[in-house]
Amino acid sequence: MPTYVILMNLTEQGIKNIKGAPERIDMFTKALGAAGGRLIGFYSTMGQYDYVAIAEGPGDEAAMTQLLAIGMAGNVRTTTLKAFSKEEFVKIVKGLP
Repeated sequence: MPTYVILMNLTEQGIKNIKGAPERIDMFTKALGAAGGRLIGFYSTMGQYDYVAIAEGPGDEAAMTQLLAIGMAGNVRTTTLKAFSKEEFVKIVKGLP
């Protein structure tokens, strides 16, 4: 399954409703599972991003659906990176001409 690194920043709405964040994280985890994915890790961070999540999903379309749903809720804005494992990277590099 593809892996995604999701960088998140709280919106004004998100910080006003911060006490509901644990429940929203649980809902996000359940929605990923229902879509055939899974949350590998979720971190609250200090610095440029408020949260970092690492997730797996069945494909880019399913990931995009989940990201749009997160955005529609209005509590965070996301920047998503598709990640490749070390093994996937080695295979890609070995395939270079």
